[in-house]
Amino acid sequence: MPTSELDAPEILNQHAQTLAEYFRALSARYKGAPTRLMESIEYSLTAGGKRLRPALVLECWRACGGADKGANSQKSAMAAAAAIELIHTFSLVHDDLPAMDDDDLRRGRPTNHKVFGEAMAILAGDAMVTMAFETIAVDADPAVVPVLVRELSSASGPEGMIGGQVLDIEGENATLRLDQLQQLHAMKTGALLTAACRLGALAAGASSRALQAVTDFGRHLGLAFQIIDDLLDVTSTPEQLGKATRKDASRGKNTYPVLLGMDASRQEADKQMSAALTALKGLGAGARRLELLAEFVVQRNR
Repeated sequence: MPTSELDAPEILNQHAQTLAEYFRALSARYKGAPTRLMESIEYSLTAGGKRLRPALVLECWRACGGADKGANSQKSAMAAAAAIELIHTFSLVHDDLPAMDDDDLRRGRPTNHKVFGEAMAILAGDAMVTMAFETIAVDADPAVVPVLVRELSSASGPEGMIGGQVLDIEGENATLRLDQLQQLHAMKTGALLTAACRLGALAAGASSRALQAVTDFGRHLGLAFQIIDDLLDVTSTPEQLGKATRKDASRGKNTYPVLLGMDASRQEADKQMSAALTALKGLGAGARRLELLAEFVVQRNR
């Protein structure tokens, strides 16, 4: 992974290519799995996307000195990056199901259940969860496997992404306070983004100070990311986003534009990005690529 100055899309593309190679090797391990199941998994896993979460794992690993820690540290970071993308992809496959958001389009093509059927989409999502933790168990340095598993499971579970999805469903057609909406999104979106940053730091054997810095960065970035997603749902077309837009309002979902308005939402996103960048100051010049990724997240709505 070269250290020369790149812009954010180049950084994301660089990591996406590395991850694609990793996933090809990973799929080859499951020769005894049903063909149709693996096709369903690979359909969603290779559908593209920004690959922001694995990029955050690898860039936080780099910013915390992981490149100086040897091959085992790099293997741990790569396993964590793959694992978090497996969890993220599982969540998208399940979110698109008729029982959840009932979406027909994801990343510019039909959603998994539209191609493979609802039962296979459910099973593919289930399989990706197990693959995520198996990947860490097999490929990461045994010394850090427990902390990586604990981090990812906590961020994904009842007090993290899945719990946040429940709050989102329960909040439909009800008006939440701002603090309630922030808590919902800190769980639904922010927990996994924060975990991505922490996983990279943990794989690097980061100091407590550095771990806290990337944790604060991830929390603020997660809120900024969700606010921009809410704005893009209002301002973009399906062709631009590769998925249905303006569905939040039709489902009575709580969003930042609904609660704060468009201008105030943009200001809040900028505020959260500024706080994210401030959190990185203690990491010095090594965090420059993380800064570029944060700025890219917020500038998506410009």
